[in-house]
Amino acid sequence: MTPWLPPSPGDIVWCHFPFLPATDPGPKPRPALVVGVSRFEDGVSIKVAYGTTQRTKSLRAGELLISKDKHPVAFKQAGLAFDTKFDLNQVTELPWSARYFKVPPSPAYGQTPKLGSLHASMSKALFAAHSATLQ
Repeated sequence: MTPWLPPSPGDIVWCHFPFLPATDPGPKPRPALVVGVSRFEDGVSIKVAYGTTQRTKSLRAGELLISKDKHPVAFKQAGLAFDTKFDLNQVTELPWSARYFKVPPSPAYGQTPKLGSLHASMSKALFAAHSATLQ
């Protein structure tokens, strides 16, 4: 159990994303895009897409970029500090717990792992990235 309310799909959270296919928490927290939430009797699991600030100048199929220059409103709503791309080819389901999720250094939503959320203007890019993972 965590002291936090579960996120919603489209939220961006601070996550120790594992090095897939391993399931151990990754060494450093990073932004992750919530793409699904499942509630069970014994807790909540969160399906998240990997986020990185590396190599944001080139996108591959299945990746979604939120850029401060190209998407200023979306960037602000996402709560990101740097241009970030989310890889929908790297999605995993994690328990909603302090083992995987942390409060970010500058929490905009109080003492919760939520950084921000995906702006509606990014829905077309999200759909395109998701569609590319199906091919």
